[in-house]
Amino acid sequence: MANYSIKDLENFTGIKAHTIRIWEKRYNIVEPKRTCTNIRYYDDEDLKKLLNVSILNRNGLKISNIVGLTDETITEKILNLSQANNDANSQIENLVLAMIDMDENKFDKVFNTAVINFGFEETMLRLVYPFFEKIGVLWQIGTINPAQEHFISNLIRQKLIVAIDGIVSKVSEKSRSFLLFLPEGEFHEIGLIFYHYLIKKHNHKVIYLGETVPFDALAEVSKIKKVDYLLTSILTPMPDDQLIEFLENVSESFGESQVYVSGVQVQDKNLIFGKNIHTLASAMEFKSILEVIS
Repeated sequence: MANYSIKDLENFTGIKAHTIRIWEKRYNIVEPKRTCTNIRYYDDEDLKKLLNVSILNRNGLKISNIVGLTDETITEKILNLSQANNDANSQIENLVLAMIDMDENKFDKVFNTAVINFGFEETMLRLVYPFFEKIGVLWQIGTINPAQEHFISNLIRQKLIVAIDGIVSKVSEKSRSFLLFLPEGEFHEIGLIFYHYLIKKHNHKVIYLGETVPFDALAEVSKIKKVDYLLTSILTPMPDDQLIEFLENVSESFGESQVYVSGVQVQDKNLIFGKNIHTLASAMEFKSILEVIS
């Protein structure tokens, strides 16, 4: 079971730490525990309770009324809201609940409802990307069990693969070719798979190599297949000099291709790359590029 600080709870639920403290004292909504050194912390049950309270409160229920509800009634109301509500924040919080409980049925209800309301692509952009942003920092500092993150990531991965398989793309002479890969040691694949989905939806050709591809193996591909574009993502921390060297090697091996790089390791840095290297700020930016070249 994970331990959370009050700041973690604020980041997850959107409820200010000051408000959480007031609710603790006035309504006994959550009960902080203490370490042997007297540091306050909260557990999964506290987080789930506050997430549920946040969803109900944002949908019009007063806190004084919520505290009088049984756990069964709260669960029933949350389920009803998740099936009828288009509010992205509530849907994201329901995904967090599904992750904490490792509840596939709950995940399916939230995800499938969003797809019905928004469509698959918008569900990824409105729901899944903000969800990963919400849990990303907390996962990195160890307040989320990696098993929970792997659980939810693999469920989303399955949805993406099914969606890709369901696209009947119309490849033509105008179609461009894309080579998608993650550098050696990089395992965060969800974003790259979504890019695969977008590319195929725009009727372009994809060679998908997947995660942790050794550079020597990647360089060999350049001798086998000429591609118009390369696409990669770098989330795992990498020293700047190593990052620059890696991208310079990619640039040199695929000198006739345009290389797009996404991920936090290339964002907001004043690094100079080769002329055929381009950084991506978001999936929306990449979608715009696809619309221009299609």
